[in-house]
Amino acid sequence: MQFTLNVNGKSETVDVEPETPLLWVLRDHIGLTGTKYGCGIARCGACTIHVDGQATKACQLPASAAVGKQITTIEGLSSNSSHPVQRAWVEIGVPQCGYCQSGQIMAASALLRKRKNPTEDEIEAAMADNLCRCGTYQRIVQAIRRASQLAQA
Repeated sequence: MQFTLNVNGKSETVDVEPETPLLWVLRDHIGLTGTKYGCGIARCGACTIHVDGQATKACQLPASAAVGKQITTIEGLSSNSSHPVQRAWVEIGVPQCGYCQSGQIMAASALLRKRKNPTEDEIEAAMADNLCRCGTYQRIVQAIRRASQLAQA
């Protein structure tokens, strides 16, 4: 079945089964591989994208449910890594292996869209579903705080 999706501001027409997870549509049909597969059950956060500005796990969202919505992947967050979260991630040196980082960045940027200066508890709650095998959680929190400052500067 053909669907037209709005991904990173562009219309993308794909021919997939309605229940195909959006993750696989993004990666295999549109070629946006920044969104990662981690667990397939929406528990790790590696596949986090924005759907209408909300952090969403792409591995559990059927493609048909995304029709008519604004989808943003890590590739669409900024064209030149100038988004405050991306800048803070580099400045703080968050990544080690990097596998979870696109999901972490997307979750953090959704949080900062809602809360310009989140509390420690708000950061922890927003990031709780994003796992990092390397354990860079302290740097992630530091980067979110720094991104908040950069966004307000």
